Amino acid sequence: MASITLGGNPIHTSGELPKVGSQLADFKLVQNDLSVASLSNFAGKKLVLNIFPSIDTGTCATSVRKFNENASNLENTTVLCISRDLPFAQKRFCGAEGLENVVNLSDFQAGAFGKANGLEIVDGPLAGLHSRAIIVVDENGKVTHTEQVAEIANEPNYEAALAAL
Repeated sequence: MASITLGGNPIHTSGELPKVGSQLADFKLVQNDLSVASLSNFAGKKLVLNIFPSIDTGTCATSVRKFNENASNLENTTVLCISRDLPFAQKRFCGAEGLENVVNLSDFQAGAFGKANGLEIVDGPLAGLHSRAIIVVDENGKVTHTEQVAEIANEPNYEAALAAL
């Protein structure tokens, strides 16, 4: 269980992020067209998993915008933006913002991705949503970098995530 804060008040996650050097567990997440994507859909690609509570908050929206901006310059890399938002909300946001360089994936059905990766917030007003975190994996699905953002309102360390590619 990781201890993070929301507005300086302690809250907790369901576990710890995957360890650097481990294989990212397979997942099933819902795409904007309601089809299901798994890790195999991105085989052979480096991945930046930008995980956050909700696309409809300022910091979460900023992270999607910043990774979208950087993603256009990344070779053989896909940025996955993962939350428990409905796919419709993710699609609306990226459409309104003109964001085309990131892939939105939703864990809305059961939160299985969040639970499997220690991301589910278990107490406080955001209980049930995902914490703000970054997981970077190489072309073989091996974790090369993780960051559990300590204060949920803060942005992740974009430079560290991109340097891990």
